[in-house]
Order: sequence, then C-alpha cells, then structure tokens
Amino acid sequence: MRTLLLRFAVPFVAILAAQQLFPDRFAVQGFGAAAIFALVLAVVNAVVRPVLELLAAPITCLTLGLFHFVINAITFGIAAWLVPGIAVGGFIGALIGAALVSAIGLLLSMFVRERA
Repeated sequence: MRTLLLRFAVPFVAILAAQQLFPDRFAVQGFGAAAIFALVLAVVNAVVRPVLELLAAPITCLTLGLFHFVINAITFGIAAWLVPGIAVGGFIGALIGAALVSAIGLLLSMFVRERA
C-alpha cells in the first residue's frame, strides 16, 4: 500500500513543482486537478506510450534515442488535453513539462527510495 501511495505522490509533487517553475508554460488549477492529472498521466503512459514507442522505433533508432523526448511530450500533451484544469503552452510547454516532471520524479523517487 505504501508503494502504491508513493507511486502516486511522487508524480503529484513533481507536477506541482513543474507548475511553480514554469507557470507561463504549464498551469494547474488546484490540487484536485493535479491529482487527476497524475492519475491520467499514469494511465496514458501505461496504455498509449508503448504503442507510440513501438511505432516510433525506427525514428528513435535514427535519432539515437532523442525521439523519446518527443514521445514524452506527446503523452504529456494527451494527458493535459484529457484533464480539465490543466493548461499546457503548446508543444514546447509539453516538452518542458514532461522533462521537468520526469526529472523531478526521478529525484524524488531516488530520495524516497533511500529514506525507505
């Protein structure tokens, strides 16, 4: 149960932190919207992302893996489009938001893993 809660809490905190760092590119209208966005982002990453990665495998190989950033931005944008109360400023906003949520989530999960 604790692991499930941490898997939800880490992206939730990362989304709120990303909104504070770049409020002009990524806006969240409250904690409820951020919580729903964290859940929807997890579902989109579990369902849509593998299909996108499979379809984009040749492009990813040609770009030496850099196309994963584009896939992250696409899934982030899809999740933001699905959740009311989340505003992303175009593709660049989705790219910045996805990169920040990934980086902050990685740092927080490393910190939580060491403390547990």
